[in-house]
Amino acid sequence: MSKPVIERIENFGLSKKERPKTEFAEVGIVGCGTNGQSLAIMIASKGIEVTFIELSQELIDEAYQEIEEELDKKILHWGITEGEKRAVLARIKGSLDFNDLKNCDMVIEAILSKSREKSRDIRKDVFRKIEEHVSPHAIIATNSTTVAITEISAALKHRDRCISMHISITSPSADLVEVVKSLYTSKETCQNVRKFAILIDKHFVEVAESPGLITVRMFAPMINEACDILLERVAKMTEIDLAVRKSLNLPLGPFEMADKIGIGKVIRWLDNLYDEFGDRQYKASPILKRLERANHLGRKTNEGFYKYNDLGQKLEPAIKY
Repeated sequence: MSKPVIERIENFGLSKKERPKTEFAEVGIVGCGTNGQSLAIMIASKGIEVTFIELSQELIDEAYQEIEEELDKKILHWGITEGEKRAVLARIKGSLDFNDLKNCDMVIEAILSKSREKSRDIRKDVFRKIEEHVSPHAIIATNSTTVAITEISAALKHRDRCISMHISITSPSADLVEVVKSLYTSKETCQNVRKFAILIDKHFVEVAESPGLITVRMFAPMINEACDILLERVAKMTEIDLAVRKSLNLPLGPFEMADKIGIGKVIRWLDNLYDEFGDRQYKASPILKRLERANHLGRKTNEGFYKYNDLGQKLEPAIKY
């Protein structure tokens, strides 16, 4: 009896070279602080592999821990199941090596820098490092709202695939992507980013290159004005939040929103807008500065305008007026 011939089923399928590649099968993120973590969770939740780059193994471990804690909060609020949490974590990988971005279809820069001048130079360097390791067709994006994409992409070889893409994370229901083309961005890049927005269930809005785009220029002065109203004793903090929530049908009031975004980030937004426009409405309120000096940065430190427990649930006002 002749020996049976065993053939692998893969041999009857398309070759690896011929197999169609799924668009946006893998996305990279450079910088996995608060913003990077939110992006990683949101993208991985849509079934997309995420690779993030950090400066040290300690920062990678810290990012993993905070991502897991954020997913645990979602479980507590019946947002996801334990199985979904494991699936999301399995899709997120941290690395110190930019070469691990080589298979990414898109890389989003989400670094944190307090100085505007430093921020611009650091982002330029990050964009150059990304370009060295990704394919010429991979999209390189920044999540910054206050840095001009034309300037930071000008020195690249393939600057037509660079774009600014701000994904709003101010509330769980936020489903907006603000997209800014540089002077060099190709039509194809813009179309592909629109496809990505649809893939992650976001609305796509194209915005002209301007610091703050739409949302930051709206929200930052609103938070600042709420601080002025509070300083003038027009109303108590809780009543200001309630009035804004109910009258504008927003999920969070201005002080609640500042705590969620992060006090330090709100101050950076305002400082950048003030540097650009010189308008007093963008001059950060003394209340914000005082909170930052005390390291009361909002939900991240469990205290800002309000106090929070370890699960991010609001407890009571931290400012008594």
